[in-house]
Amino acid sequence: MLQQVTATRYVTPLREGGSLPGIVEADDLGTYVVKFRGAGQGSAALVSEIVVGELGRRLGVRVPDLVLISLDAEIGKREPDQEVQELLLASVGVNLGMDFLPGSIGYDGIHWQPPAEEAARIFWLDALTGNVDRTWANPNMLIWHRKLWAIDHGAALVFQHSWPAVSAWAARRYDLSKHVLGGLVAGIGHGPLKALDAELADAITPELIDEVLALVPDEFLLRLNSAPEDAEAASLRERYADYLLARRASDRAWWPESAA
Repeated sequence: MLQQVTATRYVTPLREGGSLPGIVEADDLGTYVVKFRGAGQGSAALVSEIVVGELGRRLGVRVPDLVLISLDAEIGKREPDQEVQELLLASVGVNLGMDFLPGSIGYDGIHWQPPAEEAARIFWLDALTGNVDRTWANPNMLIWHRKLWAIDHGAALVFQHSWPAVSAWAARRYDLSKHVLGGLVAGIGHGPLKALDAELADAITPELIDEVLALVPDEFLLRLNSAPEDAEAASLRERYADYLLARRASDRAWWPESAA
């Protein structure tokens, strides 16, 4: 279960994010980057953050710790910026926070590059989950203490917006050419790529998927715009599991051809 904390102060918005995340202090004395349930992407982005982030953590990808953070209306009412105030008031209740990494810098691929295997693990995670938002327009990676951290997975799991046929999702190709780490991954030899694919695919078991999906609060699932009105959280978790396991069990044509 994810740790639960309560917001005590809204510090500042991060306006480079399309969903207007913000830096928030909490009652555990922690500082978090919070994605709000009232943002335009709705709770689907929060579900993606949890599912993809926690899958990544279990696959050896560095991801900031996640918490569930409760937001009181009084914090929103004290905010002078009207746009931010409206967002906070629309997000009263449980939201999702990511541990703030002080002093981190955005990855630019120029001044420092990660080990190739670390890059390949992130790429494999993105390809599995259909993350369309790890390009040079928006790398969504940080360097902190000379380590690479993957952030912002809200654009992954695009199937949850329209629920295409499971088989269609499983066969969907992933464009390596646009990925921030594509050059590093493409330079890895056939043998290491094939071995890494086998290792990570073996790790994606039904038990692991269930463990990760259990971390998603019921209310995030039930607030999905694409969820049927009579849907239950348990049935929605089963749908996510079906899609992810089908993707893992496919021939993985989305993995670089050099590893096929």
